Amino acid sequence: MDKRVFLFPGQGSQYVGMGADLARNYPSARNVFDEADRVLGFPLSQLCFEGPSGQLSRTKYTQPAVLTTSIAVLEVLKEKGIACHAVAGHSLGEYSALVAAGVLSFTDALKIVQRRAELMDDAMPPGQGGMVAVLGLDREKVEEVCRVASAKGIVQPANYNAPGQVVISGTREGLAEAAGLARQAGARRVIPLPVSGPFHSSLMQKVGEALKEYIKNFNFKEPDIPLVMNVTGDYVSDPERIQDYLIEQVSSPVCWEQAMNKLSSDGFIHFTEVGPGQVLSGLVKRIIPNCKVSQVGDQASLEKMLAQDGRTV
Repeated sequence: MDKRVFLFPGQGSQYVGMGADLARNYPSARNVFDEADRVLGFPLSQLCFEGPSGQLSRTKYTQPAVLTTSIAVLEVLKEKGIACHAVAGHSLGEYSALVAAGVLSFTDALKIVQRRAELMDDAMPPGQGGMVAVLGLDREKVEEVCRVASAKGIVQPANYNAPGQVVISGTREGLAEAAGLARQAGARRVIPLPVSGPFHSSLMQKVGEALKEYIKNFNFKEPDIPLVMNVTGDYVSDPERIQDYLIEQVSSPVCWEQAMNKLSSDGFIHFTEVGPGQVLSGLVKRIIPNCKVSQVGDQASLEKMLAQDGRTV
C-alpha cells in the first residue's frame, strides 16, 4: 500500500462556500464548524458558507476559516477510513497538520490561529508591505535579486514553493525594486499576491515575539506520525522544538520544496491535499512529477478520491 501524506493548505486557498456541502452531509464536519463558532464567539461557519468574500479574505478571518474547513474535511476522511502516514502544512496549514498528527487539539489550534491571525492582520498598515510571486527564476537568482533590491527597502524570499516558483516578501519599496530586477533577470511572471502584509519576512518578528508569549500556554504533544515543518523542511518530533518553529515560521521562509523532497526521498509517493483549493496539489506535482496526487475539499472531490481508492461514499 502506498504511504500517503496529508497536505494542508494555507492562506489564499479560501473561497465562499467552502465546507458547506460536507457540513450538510456529515455530522462530523458540522461538529467541527459548530465548535469553531463556539470557541471564536462569532458564526465562522456562516462566513465560510455564505461570505461575504471581502470579510473572508481578511487575514483575521481567513486563517481560522481555512483551519476549520481543513479539519472538517479531515474528520470526514477519518470517518471514511482514509488514513495518512505523514503530514505537512503550508504556513497556516502547519496548524492543521499539528491537529492531524495529534500534537494539538483542534480547539487549542484554533485559539492559537485566531491570535496569530489578529497579530498578523495588525502588523503593518495596509499598503505598506506585501508579497510577490516570482515565476521562472531559480532560488539563487531570486535571492540575489532580493539582496540587491534591499538597498531600496526590506525584501526577502518568503516561500520556496517549487522549482521556478519563489514568493518574496517585504516593504512596498523593496518589492517594487525586486520586481523590476526579477523581470530584468528573465522572470517569466512577477505577480503581486492578494495578502495584507509581508508575511514570512523579518518585518513579522514582533508578531513572532507576541505569539511566543501566547503559545506557551498550550499543551503540545509528540506527533503520532511523521511531521515535516516549514522552517527546516525536515521532520520534527520534540514538542518544544515544534513550538519554536511555529514562532520562527512567522518571519522565516517556508521551505516547501525541501519538505516535499524529504518526504519523497523517504518513500512517500501519494499526497492528498486536505482542505480548500488545489494550490499544494499543483506544487507537489511540479516538485515530484511521478507522485500520486489527490485533493479533498468538498463532496465532489471526496467522491472522486474515494472512487480512485476503490471505496464507496
